[in-house]
This record gives sequence, C-alpha cells and structure tokens, in this order.
Amino acid sequence: MATTLPSTAPRAHTAETAHRPVDYVWAIARISLGWVFLWAFLDKTFGWGFATPAAKAWIAGGSPTTGFLKGTGENALGGVFSALAGQVWVDWLFMAGLLGVGLALTLGVGMRIAAVSGGLMLVLMWAAELPLTTNPFMDDHIVYTIVLAGLALSGAGATLGLGNLPVVRRHPILR
Repeated sequence: MATTLPSTAPRAHTAETAHRPVDYVWAIARISLGWVFLWAFLDKTFGWGFATPAAKAWIAGGSPTTGFLKGTGENALGGVFSALAGQVWVDWLFMAGLLGVGLALTLGVGMRIAAVSGGLMLVLMWAAELPLTTNPFMDDHIVYTIVLAGLALSGAGATLGLGNLPVVRRHPILR
C-alpha cells in the first residue's frame, strides 16, 4: 500500500494561496534577519551610537570594516583579513552587501541572491574570527547562514513580502 507524504517543496504562492502558519514564521524570521543587516548598515553609516560611535561613522570618514577586521590580527586567518581592513573597496562592498541583503530580506524579493551573498558575507566574518572562543566551530554567523538558505528555499518572500508580485514570479532572479 502506497502512502502519500505531504510535499516539503516550496509552494508556488499566488495571491489566492492561503498561507500556512509556518509561512508566517519564515516571514518573521526573514524580516528580522533583514533588520539585522539593515541596522548594521544604518549604524555604521550614521554612527547612531549602538555599535558605531558618531565619530567613527562612515559619513564622518570612518571605515566600517576597520574595527572588526583590525581585531582579527591574532586569529588563524587574521593576516589575510587585517590586510583588508579600511580599504575603500572593501568598505564599499561590505556596506553594499549589508544594504542589499537587508533590503532584499525585508522586502521579500531577491531572496536567492540575498541568501548567497549574505551567506558569503557571514561565512567570511566567521572565518575572520577563527578559532572561536566559545565553541569549536558553530556561532551566530553559521546559524544565520543556515537560516538564509532556509528562507530562500522556503519561498519566504511570498508571505508578508513582495515575492508575490507578478514581476517577481515571472523572473526567477528576483525570487
């Protein structure tokens, strides 16, 4: 006797599709993680005093990568990462990544691109901190990377986001 298991593949959401409770959980996770990226961009740009003091803000001439990357000098890959600290092209790529990933996640479009680029950023930050002090290999960077993959694979942009727009449905690059 054959049994049919419910599909675990992402559902093609349309305006008429009813959302499951798990869709809302993924949507809230997507928006929350998007805010993490957007907030990092905003605080580093304007120096609102949470992680970045006003005097070190990007608009005040500070480097958004120097603080973190200079602190990696003693780590396993510290020489590689500390050499990148404060370079203009690295600052621009990092800030563009924070803004792009943050907007994509918050709006629910470009989830695949956001998952890959955000995951790459997070894995590089994880590698810069090696060896970890609180766990042999796992930290929040890896957990966020896994969540990004789940968001992209679950079609999380379609719930509480713009992922249902016809233009997004027509162009896979925007999903």
